[in-house]
Amino acid sequence: MIYNPILLIDKPKGITSFDVIRILQKNSREKGKSKIKIGHAGTLDPNASGLMILGMGEGTKKLNQYLKLSKSYVAEVLLGVETDTGDVDGAIVKRDSSIGDFDLDSLREKLGVISGEMMLPVPKYSAIKRGGEALYKKARRGEDFETPIKPMRVYKTKIQDLTFVSSTVFKHETIEGRFPIIKISFDVGSGTYIRSLVQEIGRILNISATLKELRRTKVGDFDIKDAKSLEDFKS
Repeated sequence: MIYNPILLIDKPKGITSFDVIRILQKNSREKGKSKIKIGHAGTLDPNASGLMILGMGEGTKKLNQYLKLSKSYVAEVLLGVETDTGDVDGAIVKRDSSIGDFDLDSLREKLGVISGEMMLPVPKYSAIKRGGEALYKKARRGEDFETPIKPMRVYKTKIQDLTFVSSTVFKHETIEGRFPIIKISFDVGSGTYIRSLVQEIGRILNISATLKELRRTKVGDFDIKDAKSLEDFKS
């Protein structure tokens, strides 16, 4: 099954994109097949789930044509807390003492400006290189540096829901309190960081913001509904 030239995988949360490749290669070896070359057309953060495009064997030669495709995501944005990584995998660096009131209508009005080409800072924990080294490596060492600002394109922003939670689990701790969570979908251009958009949401609303959940649902015309689970490949 994994010898189809192009394979769509629904990556689960909690593993890296390279883990997906290793799992498929291990499955191939366990079935007595020779090692097959596998590549991908864009990574997903370990904390994110959703659509990955993989090239198998000769299919790896086609991957470049998929790298610049538009993408669609569904994100959950937690308000009132900020972490050093921009998501719940990081350490909390700020917690707002007052959160205020939020409702769907006001959020849709205020966040409707997130559209078109925007000049936004790249997250510190990203693979973009400065001085030949990925930014996330500098950030992990605690270095102080300015993140580059780059154009990011947003084709569509849709506020889907607003809920409130009484506690939130982060990688290093669990915090108690009443926190709003915005469920929001984005259609974006290639190279757009959702964590950068989350930072922009916080700036617009004048509140700390952190990416709680992220799921990629489309890459170009490829849709998550056509993707296979890694469970489908277990022996």
